[in-house]
This record gives sequence, structure tokens and C-alpha cells, in this order.
Amino acid sequence: MRTTRIHVTLELGCDRELLLPAAPSLHLLRVLRLRPGAALTLFNGSGGEYAAELLAAERGCARVRVQGHAAVERESPLHLTLLQGIARGERMDLIVQKATELGVTAIVPLACEHSVVRVEASALERRRERWQAVAIGACEQCGRNRVPVIHPISELATACAAIAAAGPGESEPLRLMLVPESADALASLAAGVRSAAVLVGPEGGLSGREQLLAQRAGFRACRLGPRILRTETAPLAALAALQALAGDLAN
Repeated sequence: MRTTRIHVTLELGCDRELLLPAAPSLHLLRVLRLRPGAALTLFNGSGGEYAAELLAAERGCARVRVQGHAAVERESPLHLTLLQGIARGERMDLIVQKATELGVTAIVPLACEHSVVRVEASALERRRERWQAVAIGACEQCGRNRVPVIHPISELATACAAIAAAGPGESEPLRLMLVPESADALASLAAGVRSAAVLVGPEGGLSGREQLLAQRAGFRACRLGPRILRTETAPLAALAALQALAGDLAN
């Protein structure tokens, strides 16, 4: 029987009783309708996971007993950052969810020149919080104990500057930009890679100016086969291909 996994922002320790916050309590008690004695797995992103037991409901909140800690991780050996042009509707939620399942380390949402979606300044943080919640839900489902970071929405120039600021070194990522017309295939550039930053445009693609800007920041154009993929398909195909090359999908 599958154990319910819950992410919390609480300090966890063995042999402790905790009252869970309102949101996870609502999910356990009202949505899943769990009863006292139900087995849970708790994680807070600091490493590993904790077995726990649901004890009771107190004023709408779930009281749990934290049991043993398991130092288990299901992270990829490949450090992956996805720079994604914002997609419309639920497509961006899908990208965040599936990229998290595929082991992405961080996601940088981009407001591009050809973006269909325009986010008002007053809604920027709410949108980021929504995508962070999607990533947390994906971790609960797929077994990851470390939640990828969803960065604030930024323009491409700002994102490129942030990556460049990391400076050269062994951890410097291979920088790939998906361009259907490129002469180079992704697999031909990514052999032996241990860290990568993947740039994907929105529905309208990256503009010529944005492609030039990215190239100046060290991004190399590459393609994913002979077909043109949608903005919600391309990043997932690229991440899966990189994970396969790194051996993550063979474990």
C-alpha cells in the first residue's frame, strides 16, 4: 500500500509529536480522509525523509508522531537548470510539474519578447508561489526529498547575467539553447555533461535578439530531432535526453 508523502516547512526530528499546518492538514483530513493510525512520510527539503503516523485531528489540524529518519535521496547526478519562456494557461504548470519529476534542480521562468503571457508586476510573486507549490506537489508524488527552486520571473538578459556571475570552474554548466533550425543535435554536445542550463523559448520562440544575447552568454544552439516541438514538450524531451545521457534513467 502506498504511503502518503507530505512536504512541511517544519523542523523534523525522531520521536516527536507535531501539529501540521493548515494546508497539509486539509489535504490529509478532508481530501484523503485519512484516519488515526495512517502511515505518512514527511520531508522538509533538508535531506532524507521521516516515517510518521497520524495521531488525531485537533481543531482542523493533523497531529502526527514523527518516527525514524531515512537518509534516502532520489536526486539526479546531473545538476539541471531550466530557463523556460512562460507558457500560457496550464502549460506552465505542466512544465514545472514534469520537469520536477525529471529531476530538474532549478527553474527560471522568462518573460520573452514573443511571450503570449504577460504577468502584471503585482502578480509576479503570486505566480512564482503557485509554481513553487506545483513543484512541491510533484516532489510529494515522485519521491524526491529536495524541492527544486522556482526563481522569480525575469528577462533573459537578467537570467544570463546571473548564470555568468557564477564564473568558470568545474561546476560551470553546459549552456544549451533549443533552436529547431540548429545544425547541432543536443546529444552531440552533451556527452559527459554533469551540469547543464537549458534555455527554451515560449510559444512564439526566442527572438533573433534573444538568441544572439544567449549566444554571447555562452549558450550553444541545438535541436531535438527533425520535428518542431511545442514549448511544453521541448523542455521535457531535453531534460529526459540529458538524464538518459547522464545515466539517471538507468538507475
